[in-house]
Amino acid sequence: MSDEKILLKSENIDKRFGITHAVDNVSINIDRGEIRALIGENGSGKSTFCQMLCGIYTLGGGRFILDGQEMHIRNQVEANNLGVSIIVQEMGTLSGLTVAENIFLGHEDPFMHRGIKDTGAMVKEAQRLLNEYGFNNIMAGSMIDNYNFEDRKLIEIVKATYMKPKILIVDETTTALSQNGRLELYKIMDAVRADGRSVIFISHDLAEVLEHCDTISILRDGEYIDTVNSKDVNEDDLKRLMVGREIGSAYYRTDYGKVISDEVVLSVKNVTVPGQIEDVNFDLHKGEILGFGGLSECGMHEIGKAVFGASWDRSGNVTLSDGTEINDIPSAIKHSIAYASKDRDNESIILNESIKNNIVLPSLDDLAEKHILKGGKLKKFAQEFADKMQTKMQGINQFVSDLSGGNKQKVVLARWLGKGSDILVLDSPTRGIDVKVKQAIYALMSELTAQGKSIIMISEEIPELLGMSDRILIMKDGKINGSFMRSETLNEEDLIAKMV
Repeated sequence: MSDEKILLKSENIDKRFGITHAVDNVSINIDRGEIRALIGENGSGKSTFCQMLCGIYTLGGGRFILDGQEMHIRNQVEANNLGVSIIVQEMGTLSGLTVAENIFLGHEDPFMHRGIKDTGAMVKEAQRLLNEYGFNNIMAGSMIDNYNFEDRKLIEIVKATYMKPKILIVDETTTALSQNGRLELYKIMDAVRADGRSVIFISHDLAEVLEHCDTISILRDGEYIDTVNSKDVNEDDLKRLMVGREIGSAYYRTDYGKVISDEVVLSVKNVTVPGQIEDVNFDLHKGEILGFGGLSECGMHEIGKAVFGASWDRSGNVTLSDGTEINDIPSAIKHSIAYASKDRDNESIILNESIKNNIVLPSLDDLAEKHILKGGKLKKFAQEFADKMQTKMQGINQFVSDLSGGNKQKVVLARWLGKGSDILVLDSPTRGIDVKVKQAIYALMSELTAQGKSIIMISEEIPELLGMSDRILIMKDGKINGSFMRSETLNEEDLIAKMV
């Protein structure tokens, strides 16, 4: 292989966080004009590797050579200028700024005249780019906070690609997008490849990887395992390479015909959130997994917030079996309702706090003895539930911000396991999570319902809805548009027909 064909060389890349060897002497070459998948279990080092390449983390050892030139990167702006951009898994835009300011953050010079920023010119250029990408519904002059998680991802796509980077890193981005958003991203990736530039694509969706990537590199426990051609392997091959052993394909429940209890634990009556959901009614039964599905902007994600008392302008009633009304978050937590948001980093955990403090937070009242919190008791409690979720960590005092996406989700679930909540509202519970952790979460859900706990599962993944739900409600335009009971004959087409 000639050096002219290679766009990026990574030689002996290394990174440690305390005692954790996150990336261990990894060397990978990426050719011009290819889409290279980078896969592995949560904590395998793939995101850390890419975050060193784009300047989010400093190199622990080794070197990157881009287009024949060794890179010396101190921050993300320098990486952008050298031709490396990233679309991160979680939120990559800054609140308090406009859409245009986010798109051109760190690259404002073309709009500066004698030290004064030409805001009008910046907004005009940002709007031109948004329209060019087909994102006409997003207004460049609006505050970024006016847009939801998915729209902010679309804005990040513009930000990361308008300068035509030599290497575009897509880190678990598709999990935050609707099907239409994913199609737009795939088009952009194809255009990068056609232009002789390259994409590094991180995803836990192995079918997606096989369909959209040319080659696949596998990391395991921070070490490089292999690189394979997509056309030469299948999903089972990739799972075996990721984990180092065979993984059973049965993630989902195999039972059918389960009798749902008549006991209603929560009733939602005439719930409306202006512009989001309208006149929604349903009951949740004891021991049931009630799935909610639909297309982007259908309102299903607002259902979770409404049940948890997190929608400030909600009308209608959310009532427990004993008649208790749930109108705010403290009431929900007090009365044994848990909520895990799709937007994990901003709504489900406190990033710049320890694993311990995140896990104990909802349970502080329960752990207090005569209004006094004892450190030893908090530590034991956090350790117990972090271990139950098999969280990969240096210790419970490690900051959550240092964890992989899957381990962050384990912390989210650990805090509610510790609380002993009877009703769990799980929005996109396996977003950005590898196959082994998915199996563990699905097994946990089945275990919880067997104990008589009830789950509302909101998911954009139709196989997940079909595989785990006792009953499925499909949302369209803010209303329930279809209801299905668990059945061996129920299929994707049945659900899609009610979504569109």
